[in-house]
Amino acid sequence: MKDIKLGILREGKVPPDKRVPLTPMQCKKVEAIYPHVKVIVQPSPVRSYKDQEFLDAGISMSEDLSMCDIIIGVKEVNIEDLVPNKKFMFFSHTFKKQPYNRNLLKAILEKKIQLIDYEILKNTSNKRVIGFGRYAGIVGTYNGFLTLGKKHGYYNLKPANQCANRVEVEEELKKVELPTTTKIVLTGFGRVGHGAREILDLLPITEVSPEEFLKKKFDFPVYTQLELEDYYDAKNGGDFDKKEFYSTPENYKSSFGKYVSEADMYIPCHYWSNKADVIITKADLKKENRRLSVIADISCDIAGPIASTIRSSTIASPVYGYDPITESEVDFMNEKAIAVMAVDNLPCELPLDASEDFGNELIKEVFDSLFLEDSTGMIERGSETDLNGNLMPNYAYLEEYVTGK
Repeated sequence: MKDIKLGILREGKVPPDKRVPLTPMQCKKVEAIYPHVKVIVQPSPVRSYKDQEFLDAGISMSEDLSMCDIIIGVKEVNIEDLVPNKKFMFFSHTFKKQPYNRNLLKAILEKKIQLIDYEILKNTSNKRVIGFGRYAGIVGTYNGFLTLGKKHGYYNLKPANQCANRVEVEEELKKVELPTTTKIVLTGFGRVGHGAREILDLLPITEVSPEEFLKKKFDFPVYTQLELEDYYDAKNGGDFDKKEFYSTPENYKSSFGKYVSEADMYIPCHYWSNKADVIITKADLKKENRRLSVIADISCDIAGPIASTIRSSTIASPVYGYDPITESEVDFMNEKAIAVMAVDNLPCELPLDASEDFGNELIKEVFDSLFLEDSTGMIERGSETDLNGNLMPNYAYLEEYVTGK
């Protein structure tokens, strides 16, 4: 079997991203599972795992990765860090024709690089096999409770990025004391939604059905997790059909407005198509009986399904206020404001834990196909470009995007 050198690139994004695709011990594990693979790590002053930790694990380190066959990172790679005629694997944020990364994909083609994009690596059932969604859900939900505590003066939590790891985050959650009338609504059942539930399950809050949530009174904190049919109705008045919703979401209208008057906090963890009806309208938030005061928007679609998400926020300043009457940003402590948490890089707040979780998924779901045989075609399907400077057939639609037409 041909020897493979796997390079781990240092992250070059600004602000710095402290995550890694593989931890030091995972690098060691990879070399043990695949004896023909040697891992070489590029030094970095910003990683959550220090250079010495890789060296202590017996992993080679080199500033120059040009000898590597495959080079992996996390976020978009700076154009100047691309090495011609190599295989690269990272989140490129190009397959949706994101304007800000057009030049990156153009450079990848010019340098004859095979781009394997984590975001489009899927199994034979067309389901994504890897991502940071779980930790987006974990950190975003923690931030939601941090925001709820600040907004109403219930308690104070340390920001997640100031916690050493998830263990400290869970310790902080012990400070959460909610009024007995607290009601929280959650949407989304994927990796993000399941991550959110991990935090909810650590708190003194009881899950109830959507129907109970809307109709019953409780003397203890509750939450409900909505299926699509709980907040979308067929426009023709017929029954909800999930298969039809996914194929033609424009045939359905949002009915989420009824939760705006019942919930104190909303945690969106869903995937939303721009063909679908918006979930919360400006009019919903103007209702006199609006109860909703905090939206921890983990999905973070700007100017999309949730009217109050008018911009993303940052780890340094995670919360802003939305005034439903003026439809503008205000201080989130303003009495009439909805407090919006819309950080778009949530896993970066717990880089040690998020990196370990991601690396475990790489080893479990991807590396057999990458290092041995791509028997299911996952790597081929997940490659936007080939080593000859061409777009792969499934991504030929990006041609005009690349050329700027």
